[in-house]
Amino acid sequence: MTAVEPGELRRSGDRPARSGQAGHTDPPAGVGARHEQQGNCDDRTDPERGPCPAGAAGPPVASPAMAPRIDLLDPASFRGGQPHDQFAWLREHDPVHRHAEPDGPGFWAVTRYEDVRLVGREPTRFSSHPTIMIDDPPPGSGSEGHTMMLMADPPLHTAMRRLVSRSFTPRAATALRPRVAELARQIVDAVDGRDTCDLVADLAGEMPSFVIAELLGIPLEDGRRLYACTEALHSVRDASSRAAQAAAYREMFTYSRQVWERKSAEPGDDLSSLLIAGAIDGVPQDEIDFFLWFLLLIDAGGDTTRNLVGGGMLALFEHPEQLAWLLEDLDGRLGTAVEELLRWVSPVIHMRRTTTTATELRGTALQAGDKVVVYYGAANRDPEVFADAEQLLLDRDPNPHVAFGGGGPHICLGAHLARIEIECLLRELLGRYPGLRQAGEPTWPSSNFIYGPRTLPVRLAG
Repeated sequence: MTAVEPGELRRSGDRPARSGQAGHTDPPAGVGARHEQQGNCDDRTDPERGPCPAGAAGPPVASPAMAPRIDLLDPASFRGGQPHDQFAWLREHDPVHRHAEPDGPGFWAVTRYEDVRLVGREPTRFSSHPTIMIDDPPPGSGSEGHTMMLMADPPLHTAMRRLVSRSFTPRAATALRPRVAELARQIVDAVDGRDTCDLVADLAGEMPSFVIAELLGIPLEDGRRLYACTEALHSVRDASSRAAQAAAYREMFTYSRQVWERKSAEPGDDLSSLLIAGAIDGVPQDEIDFFLWFLLLIDAGGDTTRNLVGGGMLALFEHPEQLAWLLEDLDGRLGTAVEELLRWVSPVIHMRRTTTTATELRGTALQAGDKVVVYYGAANRDPEVFADAEQLLLDRDPNPHVAFGGGGPHICLGAHLARIEIECLLRELLGRYPGLRQAGEPTWPSSNFIYGPRTLPVRLAG
């Protein structure tokens, strides 16, 4: 099919073969309610809640065509792969779909590329406040006078982003490339001599942990320790995970407080010191502001790199002819390959916006206060934009994917640096171990927000 944006897709170079269908003592109340979604109704009638609301998951329906069971809340829908059967049906038949929540008012699931981009680019209609997660914050939660940048709208968001943006510009990211390449060598050196390793914990997770530690001016080993905390944060909140998540937030808050005290007394040439000395619209940052920045940078700073490297390598193992094509000219082909893996994997599954006024989207009437959830993995397989959308084609160019967001004020701040991290690690890993192979089945996190394997056993082979 022809693309509607940015135009008809063109091919360059030899095309790889196609294959089938990637002093405070406690943290502020309510902070970090990122990965807390619940499952949907298992049947049209729930014995405890009664009939499911319209749009709830349930047995397939036959109109307008045989539909898959639609459930975008259950983490099982994203285990082992994003639910592209659901996404494809929704794009074609119900692109602004009313999806029920067992314990909430429901939300609109948006799956077409153009609509995903539109929602991200119009913050006056589609706000990031009060949260970018599907669940509403608990009543009375939050920190009075404090906002995480991810949950802010312009003009506050603009001022917040300006405070840190110079550390993440293309020029700043390029200047870091030699150090990132050195870290990649150090990470791969650590598994040399081993027969097998866990690609996620031993390799993919190390890179963003080390890079953000360097930026914040903290020891690399502490970056690894904080990465372990984010693993708890990525899980769906249920009875078994709440205690672990609370402990992770407490540990991160305690650590950020120590950094605040140390860098306040002895500032350095690092992002922590810049944030502590900074001000938003003339208002100095306080300890809670710093914690919110710290949490955002540690958590979001690792999501894309870790999950793209893990999910991307799994995709290459599943498409060996693509991997073989890449290895024929690793340096020359890695750039377009990374962009296609970003499209294919789509590590961030969704973001929520909230309507500020009554409006409409693709002819569907929305009320003020409605939840609108955009699905990046669905947009990245939209056949109206991507020719052969269900094919992994590492030479795809151009590739206008929305893995870093659909544009607008919330386009990923660290996108340039994330690309460099991914390229450096994959170049070092595949350059040193071109015979790298999967050595066991991956395991998956209990999340409907972040997509990528939790573990991926691999065999190291030259």
